[in-house]
Amino acid sequence: MDLLTLSLLLLVVLCMLLGAGVWISMSLAAVGYLAMVTTSPTPGLFLAGAMWESTGSWTLAALPMFIWMGEILFRTRLSEELFNGLAPWVRRVPGRLLHVNILACGIFGSVSGSSAATCATVSKIALPELKRRGYDERIAIGSLATAGTLGIMIPPSIIMVVYAVAAEVSIVRVFIAGCLPGLIVMLLFSAYIVVWALLNPDKQPPMEPRLSFAQKMRASAQLIPCAILIVVVIGSMFVGWATATEAAAFGVLGSLVLAAVTRTLSWDSFRDSLLGATRLSCMIMFILAGAAFLTKAMALTGIPAALAEGVSALGLGPYGIIAVLVVVYIVLGTALDGVSMIVLTTSIVVPMIQQAGFDLVWFGIFIVLLVEIAEITPPVGFNLFVMQTMTGKDQGEVAMASLPFFMMLVVTLVLITLFPVTLVTGLPEWLLAR
Repeated sequence: MDLLTLSLLLLVVLCMLLGAGVWISMSLAAVGYLAMVTTSPTPGLFLAGAMWESTGSWTLAALPMFIWMGEILFRTRLSEELFNGLAPWVRRVPGRLLHVNILACGIFGSVSGSSAATCATVSKIALPELKRRGYDERIAIGSLATAGTLGIMIPPSIIMVVYAVAAEVSIVRVFIAGCLPGLIVMLLFSAYIVVWALLNPDKQPPMEPRLSFAQKMRASAQLIPCAILIVVVIGSMFVGWATATEAAAFGVLGSLVLAAVTRTLSWDSFRDSLLGATRLSCMIMFILAGAAFLTKAMALTGIPAALAEGVSALGLGPYGIIAVLVVVYIVLGTALDGVSMIVLTTSIVVPMIQQAGFDLVWFGIFIVLLVEIAEITPPVGFNLFVMQTMTGKDQGEVAMASLPFFMMLVVTLVLITLFPVTLVTGLPEWLLAR
């Protein structure tokens, strides 16, 4: 069987399995087994070896730890303290408390690593408060739906860990590389809110009384525990004191201490956080195991190398390849979650990216931004589901409210493509070379 026929057969089988509702991990493993049958007389041995290698990695141990840290903090009063601590500093800025949505999502995202958890947790506090004070509901919903995606851009990020393991690049480098793009996204979101507020002064409440600096500092004291946790987890990795796995363990310990100090840690919440982290970790690792087997099978068939050579022969050029991948990932994002998008495509896309001359760390941030866009792209945008559940609004209405912020993500995507070293790869190179 020639490579083209085999490729089409595998694609059709994969689409049929996914369309029939078969688990993604099982679908990947089944397609890998089918591909392996054409090249090896003992596909079962390759399946066992690939699954052990993909899940027995010390680096991958960071994944369940970061997930558990987020689960613990999800069940504390952290989001409420963030809102109350940040609110006094934006009272005089156009858009006022709408900026707290962006800041709170950015900070909570840095300790949760999950887009859906960030969106749900901050929205639970912010939406009732904004509605009570008379802010426009549409801009509030749109800002929360999109700012929630910062959970996968601001390190530590579950999606970044999955990509780093799948593409075999340094987790710490990917984490550091995500800092500036995450900050740019936050600034663009806030800039849009300022412009919107200046154009729509009637859709926000009257200016609140000015607070003294001492009053602002007293209100912000609630941010100290969260700030310490962020410094310990992220700072220890950035200065080289700890690996990603060790930092994740520190993060779990810190979140347990934080939950105990705030007296929100009960046996029930501890058990629920552990069960939630176990379920999500097992799901992701099962997907990674299926993807690892598929990757090995595809490598033996020679399909990725042939595809990379074929794309190179088209003469699209580096930016042409990037443009095609943007379209592919946006289409995939309408039907798949971020983890599935990454593990499904890594074995095919990474050889193409390397041949085109792109840095794999930069490409990791590029994919994360595309996953952020996918989180607010109907019909399977996870954050759209979260906001739809919390507001009772139609998904199309939530998507339209998110559209201006969606465009800010697109602008960020363009910026990191035009200035890859300045905005993405330069910072990890500088920090890790010291």
